Amino acid sequence: MAGTVSFVTHSPIGAAVVRSVLGYSSTRLAVTLAGIDFENPLGMAAGFDKTGRLYPFLSCAGFGSVECGTFTRHAQNGNPKPRLFRFPEQQALVNRMGFNNPGAEEAARIIATQKHGAVRGINLGKSKITDLDGAAEDYLYSLRALVGFADYVAINVSSPNTPDLRKLQEKKRLSSLLRALRKECAPPLILKIAPDLTTEEIEDVLDASSGIIDALILCNTTIDKSSVPGAESLEGGLSGKPLAARSLALLRQVRAMTGGQLPLISAGGIDSAESAIERIRAGASLIQIYTSYIYGGPDLPRRILSGIDRYLEKNSMRMPDLIGADAR
Repeated sequence: MAGTVSFVTHSPIGAAVVRSVLGYSSTRLAVTLAGIDFENPLGMAAGFDKTGRLYPFLSCAGFGSVECGTFTRHAQNGNPKPRLFRFPEQQALVNRMGFNNPGAEEAARIIATQKHGAVRGINLGKSKITDLDGAAEDYLYSLRALVGFADYVAINVSSPNTPDLRKLQEKKRLSSLLRALRKECAPPLILKIAPDLTTEEIEDVLDASSGIIDALILCNTTIDKSSVPGAESLEGGLSGKPLAARSLALLRQVRAMTGGQLPLISAGGIDSAESAIERIRAGASLIQIYTSYIYGGPDLPRRILSGIDRYLEKNSMRMPDLIGADAR
């Protein structure tokens, strides 16, 4: 992978070759969200490109957007290894990575050398050494370092692998954090939440973020690992196919709660054109993958996008017609 990334990063010919092999293009797939024009609805979720170095390759590999990070104010080595566990039979992962990343300032130096390709999201989290009372300033420091490279900024308050991070989803803390970030964030501001929230907690999140955020990502990994034999004893969050049903249910729930007024991005268990279409029909303006890319391989984006495109063509539709079709 490192050699391929270098080839793409430093060679227009390399980028063109990767795009011709792995990319897919159709005007039917275009989406506009929060004023941003996306070539297609498929994004790489945060956590895959932890340093920002993979962005040039992923931009050419079929994705309409690439969410880099999660980045924190302080460089972090992450949790001790082993910290990533595969369950191939269930097409699942359990990870307890712990936001390993080079830190916001170094990430900015890495990204500054790159040409802009696909829509780039910058995902921000809290440093492990920072307590909850200092969270807002921690996020703001990272925002100031990286906002100039962001088409949108995603706020991660939902990883289960940083102690107490999910407490930032509590209504008062979340409202304070988002208001502080909104004052200094010109690009669209997007919030990523956990799949383990109760209905009351989801209501609190929506109340706290109302009028502040531009979209919501549903969802992060789950701490409920009961569906995967052998996973329950592991610390960390579960992702992949076993998360699909919960992610879809959460999407439908939040779509109903917001009346379709808040753009939604769906992640968790999407592994085919069929599952992607199901999420879009349920109300997702955009979709993201991670675990399925690991199991499905680098041509998965092309397969997903070509399948969506065939569906749109067959039904004489474009993406805006498909978004939320089941809820209308």
